Amino acid sequence: MDRGQLLLPLLSSFEPRLDHRSQRSPSRRQPPRHRHDLPHNDDRRQQAANNQRQVIRVTPQHQQTLAQADESPQVSNRDLARAAWASSLGSALEYYDFALYSLASALVFSPLFFPGSNPATGLILSFGTYFLGFAVRPLGGIIFGRLGDRLGRKFVLLTTILLMGGASTLIGVLPTYNGSPGDWYSGGVGILAPVLLIVLRLLQGLGAGAEMAGASILMTEYAPVRRRGFIASLPFLGVQMGTVTAALVYFLLLNTNQAVKITDTWLWRVPFLASVVILVVAIYIRLRLKESPTFAKLEPHEQVTDKPLRNLLKRSGKSVLLGIGLRMAENGGSSIYQALAVAFVSSAAIGIKGPIGALSLVFAAAVGAAVVPLAGWLTDRYGRVRTYRAFAIFQLLAAFPIWYALSFGDTLLTIVVVSIGLGVGTWGMFGSQSALMCELFGSRQRYLGVSVAREGSAVIAGGIAPMIGAWLMSFAVTAEGGSAVPHAGSGAWLPIAGYLSLLTVITIIATFFTPETGGRNLEDPRDALHSEIAAPAAR
Repeated sequence: MDRGQLLLPLLSSFEPRLDHRSQRSPSRRQPPRHRHDLPHNDDRRQQAANNQRQVIRVTPQHQQTLAQADESPQVSNRDLARAAWASSLGSALEYYDFALYSLASALVFSPLFFPGSNPATGLILSFGTYFLGFAVRPLGGIIFGRLGDRLGRKFVLLTTILLMGGASTLIGVLPTYNGSPGDWYSGGVGILAPVLLIVLRLLQGLGAGAEMAGASILMTEYAPVRRRGFIASLPFLGVQMGTVTAALVYFLLLNTNQAVKITDTWLWRVPFLASVVILVVAIYIRLRLKESPTFAKLEPHEQVTDKPLRNLLKRSGKSVLLGIGLRMAENGGSSIYQALAVAFVSSAAIGIKGPIGALSLVFAAAVGAAVVPLAGWLTDRYGRVRTYRAFAIFQLLAAFPIWYALSFGDTLLTIVVVSIGLGVGTWGMFGSQSALMCELFGSRQRYLGVSVAREGSAVIAGGIAPMIGAWLMSFAVTAEGGSAVPHAGSGAWLPIAGYLSLLTVITIIATFFTPETGGRNLEDPRDALHSEIAAPAAR
C-alpha cells in the first residue's frame, strides 16, 4: 500500500460544521497582483468599507472566509497525504534532534565534552551549545526562507533535512575530550571535541531554521480552506514522533545497565547514529513530493522581491514582531519542559533517576499526538486567535502548580504533570499555530516571514531558556546552603515557573494585537495586518 493512503482516513475527518449564514458570504474581488493594477484610494476606501460590513455579518466561527472555497487548490487526496508524510517526517527528524540534544545536554554531554568543570558549570556549558543551535536558526531562516520564496518549498525542504540529519549523524562519531569507548581517536582530542560539537550544532541550527516553517507553509498551501487549520497542524505530529523516538531510545539506554554510566560506554552514540534512518525515509518521500499549488501558481508572476530581508522588515515588520510574540510561550515552554524539567528532576536536589525524565516526555508526546490535530480542528471551528490564546492561558494557569509538583520528586506525579504541561499547553499551541503563522504573511515573502518570526523567538525564548533555568538551579543551590545540604536547590521551581509565566504573558498580550486570519486567500500579496479582508483582532 502507498504510504500516502495511510493518511487518507485522517485527512477526510474533522470536517467543521458550516453555519447556514456562511453560505451567503459575498464573493470578493481578487487582490491586485501588480503595482499598476492597484486601485485608487477612493476604490480602496470603498472596498474596505464593503469588507468591513462583511466582517460584521460573520459568525463567531469566521465562516465568511468560506466564500474563498472555490479558490482552494485542487489537490488529490493522494498528493495531500504524501505532503503530510513529507512534512511530518521532516518535523520528526527536527524534533528527534531537538529532544535528543536537549536530553544529551542534560544527561551526558557535560562529562564527555566539558570534563574539567564542576557539574553545575558543565551543565550550563552543555546548554550553551544547545543555545548556539538556536542562535544560528534566524540566519538559516533568512537564507533558506529567501530560497523558499524564489526556488520553491520542495527544494528548501530537501536541503534543510540533509543539513539536520547529516549533522546529527556525525555527532554520533565525534571524538570526546578525554576519550571514550567508540572514539576513532582513543586518547581524546581535548578542546577540539567541544569545538567540533559546536560546529555540528550550528549546522543543525541552520537546517532547522527553515524546516518547520517550510513544512507548515507546504501543508497550509496544500489544504482546502475549510480544513486548513486541521491539515496544517499535521506536520506538528512529527514533533510527537520525534520526541517519542528520542525519549524512548534514551530511556532504554539508561536502563540497559544501571551499574555502568552511559558516558562510560559507546551507547551514547547510538541515538545520534539512528538519525540516518529517519533521514533516508524523509528524503525518499520528499523527492516524490510535488511543489506547493500556491507557489506553483504564483511562480510565473514572479511574486518575489529584491532585497527580501529589507523589504520584509519594512513592509512586514509588525507581522514579524507579532509572530515572535506569539511563539514566546510555545517555544520557551517546549525547551523548559523538554530540557530543563528533565535536568531539574534528575538533579541531586530532587533525586529522580534520569530515565524517568525521558519517560515523562514519552507520555507527554502521546498526549500531544491527540491534542495537536484537535487544536487544528478547533481553529477551523472557533478561530485561530481564540484557540491559540486559550492554550496559552492554560499554560499560564498550570505553570506554578506543575513546577511545584515537580519539586516533590514523585515519579508518577512527574510523568502526569509533564504530560499535562507539555502535551496539552505547549503542544496545543503547536497545533493551532501552523495555519495562523502562515496566514499572517502575504504570498510574496511568506516563507521568509514565517522563518524569521519563528526563529527569532527560538533565540529569545527557546534557545536561552535552559541556560537561564540551569543558572536559576545553581543559584537556588547556593541560596539554600550549598550542595552539602540535602535537597538544596529544590526551591528553583518557583523562579523557573515565574520565567515560564513571563514568556506566556507576552504571548497572551500578542494575541490581542493579532487579526483573525482564518481562511485568508493565500495568493494575496499583502499581510493580514494590511489586508482589508482580515477580521479584526479577536477579543
